[in-house]
Amino acid sequence: MEPHVNRFSDKIILVTGAAGGQGAEEAKKLVGEGATVVIADILDEQGSALAKQLGSRSSYCRLDVSDTSSWQRVITHCEGLGGLSGLVNNAGIYRPRSIPDTDAALVEAHFRINQLGTILGMKYAAPLMQKSGGGSIVNISSTAGMQGIPNAIAYVGTKWAVRGMTKTGALELAPLNIRVNSVHPGLIDTTMLSSRPRDDLERRAALIPLKRMGTVDDVANVVLFLLSDESGYMTGAELSVDGGLSL
Repeated sequence: MEPHVNRFSDKIILVTGAAGGQGAEEAKKLVGEGATVVIADILDEQGSALAKQLGSRSSYCRLDVSDTSSWQRVITHCEGLGGLSGLVNNAGIYRPRSIPDTDAALVEAHFRINQLGTILGMKYAAPLMQKSGGGSIVNISSTAGMQGIPNAIAYVGTKWAVRGMTKTGALELAPLNIRVNSVHPGLIDTTMLSSRPRDDLERRAALIPLKRMGTVDDVANVVLFLLSDESGYMTGAELSVDGGLSL
């Protein structure tokens, strides 16, 4: 998947959880290829700084992905820019705990951000995307949405849900010319994994067929492919970006 200069020059794309990590890298690459990007997050300082860094074709909007009114405000902002042709449901949390240590509050926190946030993203983005002639939604799941992962039952449950919801979204939104696909990152070197000791991460990386952790660049390249017209006949697909971890 070689990058094509300005392949997003006519597109307005919304990326959630974009103030840092994978989302920030996606935003940078999109702007670099000509897109107008809306950076959405609850990290106002970081999100605003990134938008300023990326220049006039980017803007920051505060978005709590679990809140209906927050989504409505962001969609109104996108409408003011001229429409919406892409959405990356990237916002998520990962707070690992064993089953005995998992309480209802932890389950609800994962549900509201990882699962409900994805549902609301598809719900509120789809009408504007339809008005804009269609487009592409990319839902960020995980390899934890394709297999069992110990000590992370709340997280795993939501990522399996995102996988299934993507396929439902693909079926429902296809008549609107909206494609919906999921990306399943494996062990990606971001701050989300900071709760795990570095030596444990390196031990796990050694077990991966490609013998390394992934990078935000690895994930962003696949996300951009799914947002682009190059994947125009793909919907309901699930792409692993994991170095072979889930084989």
